[in-house]
Amino acid sequence: MAVPADAGEPAPPVRRRGRTASLIAAAAVLGVVAGAATGYTVQYHREPTPLPALSQPEIRTPKPVRAGSDTTARSVSVNRWVKTDGDLRQLLVPRPKGSKKEQGAQLEDLFSFATWFEDEDHMFEDLAEHDFRRAATVSWSQGGKVYVDISLVQFRETTEINAERFGEGQQAYMSDDDWAGNEGEPVPGSSNARTYVFDEPLREAGYEPLYQGRAVAWRGDVVMIIEYANNSGPVDEKDLKSLAKRQLERL
Repeated sequence: MAVPADAGEPAPPVRRRGRTASLIAAAAVLGVVAGAATGYTVQYHREPTPLPALSQPEIRTPKPVRAGSDTTARSVSVNRWVKTDGDLRQLLVPRPKGSKKEQGAQLEDLFSFATWFEDEDHMFEDLAEHDFRRAATVSWSQGGKVYVDISLVQFRETTEINAERFGEGQQAYMSDDDWAGNEGEPVPGSSNARTYVFDEPLREAGYEPLYQGRAVAWRGDVVMIIEYANNSGPVDEKDLKSLAKRQLERL
């Protein structure tokens, strides 16, 4: 898979507070002041209400439970645990029956994942700057004709929405003639997923034309990238869209 650097993040929209909103806010403040003055006058003529006792005979708190043999860090924090905090490889869609394993599901660090891109040095710096966390990849082939690569790319999002930025960057260049040459098709059930079937196959002397497709989407802090290639004929867009939908459902 050879992927160019992303196209950068779009500028955030600017919202301006108008004059009407300012006048309403000022009126609300004056109303609060007037109400507070009336309230103090009424309370001044009332008898003081006695406060409840601060001490309590018994404070009921649950007793601590000793950790058992099956207690794990995940079970302790089960209410705070999310699916993508576990083994990212388990979220990869299963390899179809009858397909050949080209590469088993594996985790990739920043360095190894950056090598998937044309400009490795730039992508290494860009991913590091935008809090790349990890990636999980898998590859298989079917009948010696169809080849599939799936990558799940996860980011840390403590201060920025990095997955959306990366996903939008990967979609931004797909309409170029050097890539799909079109805007792609939406995937049902997702607000951002798109599949792309390249208008022209990749042609090299001495080789059969290679027909290509791609799917890009993001959900939460994970970006999904599917590379789909067929060396015997055009890509079946229904198959590509079905695969993208099944992978998104696992996220």
